[in-house]
Amino acid sequence: MKKIIGILIFGFSLFGCKEKISEKREFEEKVEFNQRLANELKRMAEIDQIAAYIPQGEYKKMTDEQWNSFKDSVFTTHEKRLKQILDQYGFVGFDLAGKEGSQNFWLMVQHSDHNPDFQKEVLKKMKSEVDKGNAKPSNYGLLVDRVMLNIGKQQVYGTQVDYNMETGQAFPRDLKDRAEINKRRKSIGLEPIEEYLNGMSEMHFEMNKEGYLKKGIREPKLYKVE
Repeated sequence: MKKIIGILIFGFSLFGCKEKISEKREFEEKVEFNQRLANELKRMAEIDQIAAYIPQGEYKKMTDEQWNSFKDSVFTTHEKRLKQILDQYGFVGFDLAGKEGSQNFWLMVQHSDHNPDFQKEVLKKMKSEVDKGNAKPSNYGLLVDRVMLNIGKQQVYGTQVDYNMETGQAFPRDLKDRAEINKRRKSIGLEPIEEYLNGMSEMHFEMNKEGYLKKGIREPKLYKVE
């Protein structure tokens, strides 16, 4: 009888232990939305986007040296803050700062090309969030390609491009295994490479339209889409 009671007590103890472990995991995985962080990332991203493109408005008055100094200052200052956020929270997922906040964090990491080691650190933590459905897979692919090229390796998904300045046509930089590219892109929710390159070609052409028209080029050369 005592033996049976002992077995029952052990069973209940084991069940209680499993229940506590389950509750602990649920507690550890639950992340509270951080509006203050989301707002901060939004403000930072607005400045980032100014620095990421050609000078507009008041910034047109800057000399090339002043503009480059401004850009470097924005990207390096932001990287320091992003590193602090990464150390405290890991990769900023949807649960922590919403889809916009997660996007803004990732976007600014993209512009830390001067520090690929930091980008690689972000990638490691981003992968676990992607696997949980808490970060955007296509953004992960874009950062993978950026990092691969920054460390002298071939890109995987063909997201980083250059342009033929005589035709306006975009082409992927140093691409790995071109034959399987669309299969890899589809796995992370990206459109076929031909559609992507055509979109990049058209955007690039519009941004540089005046120069192309002087060359007699009225539209960019596009890829055939099946």
